[in-house]
Amino acid sequence: MKLAGNVGHQNAILAGMLEAAPDVDCVITIDADLQDDISAVDAMLDAFAGGSEIVYGVRADRASDSLFKRATASIYYKLMSKLGIKTIPQHGGFRLVGAAALAALSRYPERNVFLRGIFPSMGFRHESVFYSRLGRKAGRTKYPLSKMLSFAWQGITSFSSQPLRWVSVMGLVVMALSLLYGLYTIRMHFLGVTVPGWSTLAAGMFFLGAVQLLSIAVVGEYIAKIYVEVKGRPRYIREATSWQQERGKPQDDAAE
Repeated sequence: MKLAGNVGHQNAILAGMLEAAPDVDCVITIDADLQDDISAVDAMLDAFAGGSEIVYGVRADRASDSLFKRATASIYYKLMSKLGIKTIPQHGGFRLVGAAALAALSRYPERNVFLRGIFPSMGFRHESVFYSRLGRKAGRTKYPLSKMLSFAWQGITSFSSQPLRWVSVMGLVVMALSLLYGLYTIRMHFLGVTVPGWSTLAAGMFFLGAVQLLSIAVVGEYIAKIYVEVKGRPRYIREATSWQQERGKPQDDAAE
């Protein structure tokens, strides 16, 4: 299959998986830079035969990465966890996906695709296969820092409404502080240590600023609900069909 144009890394992988889905029991995706060790494929297939619907290729270490990349990757996975986003640490695009998971994937109509978050959120039985990433033998990475940051931000905004709720908390905190500061300015006014008009101006400015933040926070809560609704993600996913429930079970003597 050849795409008519550059639709982005995640959409290209999604297109390939959904194109193959009707004719296969599972698909395996792997980056074209040949740094993912294909010897791990056998272990992936064994895990799939044993009943795992999704098998993640997970890097055993990041020794081949720079100190900066190791540090930023660690911060990123911790941040995703704090935001309540399910991801598999040290997992990239090397994975096996079974037919049931592919069928479920076709029910995700969103345009901002973040597969590293979608698959763990499905809830299927999964397993991780650890491997050592190989060195790059030729070419240069197509993912510079700018693209990595863009990809990280897409992952956050595609799966978490927490940044909107942070505004709510900020609004409440600032409003509480403004009320305290308002009481302080009134006290200073009665003590006669303020310039005429300063107390009213200061208290009013901080109070109105807090009200504005709180109002934006309320709007943000509704936007968060809209954000979830417009994605149109399935309310539930059926875990297995009858043939998948039998996969991995030893056959009886009669069947042999």
